[in-house]
Amino acid sequence: MTPLRIKIFADGADLDAMLLLAADPRIKGFTTNPTLMRKAGIADYESFGRRVLQAIPDRPVSLEVFADDFPTMERQARAIASWGPNVYVKIPVTDTAGNSSAPLVARLSADGIAVNVTAVLTLAQVRACAAALAPAAPAIVSVFAGRIADTGVDPVPVMAEALKILAVRPRAELLWASPRELLNIVQADAIGCPIVTVTSDLLAKLPLIGRDLAAYSRETVEMFRRDALAAGYTIRTEATPARPAAS
Repeated sequence: MTPLRIKIFADGADLDAMLLLAADPRIKGFTTNPTLMRKAGIADYESFGRRVLQAIPDRPVSLEVFADDFPTMERQARAIASWGPNVYVKIPVTDTAGNSSAPLVARLSADGIAVNVTAVLTLAQVRACAAALAPAAPAIVSVFAGRIADTGVDPVPVMAEALKILAVRPRAELLWASPRELLNIVQADAIGCPIVTVTSDLLAKLPLIGRDLAAYSRETVEMFRRDALAAGYTIRTEATPARPAAS
């Protein structure tokens, strides 16, 4: 596999799967969110978060607040920050009414809390993050490049510009979130994006990077042949009549 410079963060909420991935040196951190946790059947948010941080103490783990008013969001953020030294507190870039969370991010960052500003989709939001973050505090800005692509917009120029904007905050790392295909990881790496989140289905495809396409073509043909034989498929054919010899 072609070496990647980008840091790969695993995205999910299955503790057993996270522990298996923690043994993989390619995985440099972990992210989750309330939606993933609900899908995984997590009933006790705090218990799960504390267990993850205790089991994986040596890499960044992002855990998200879920309140929709900023005072409660701040209390949740400060509580989560107390759960472990490697936690990044995920703060949505706005509340559900579209009000910017930049003032909250500024207060938390000024107090040295590592934040992960999430659900970012516009460059204006990236600029607001850069202005809010304290220069000395570690931070992540998660731009949902996959969702940008879902709207028919090429996310690569957006992410490249986001990198330039965040250059004024050397301790803030841009994260390429919601990749849709393996190519997105290569694209993120090519522009120098520091972090990409990767789901389990894309992690399984990482060995394909740099594969010889001719060999991959032959393997695909072999797969079609193998599956047709395993299914016992047949096609009735008739003998092709011989063509008369040319006079």
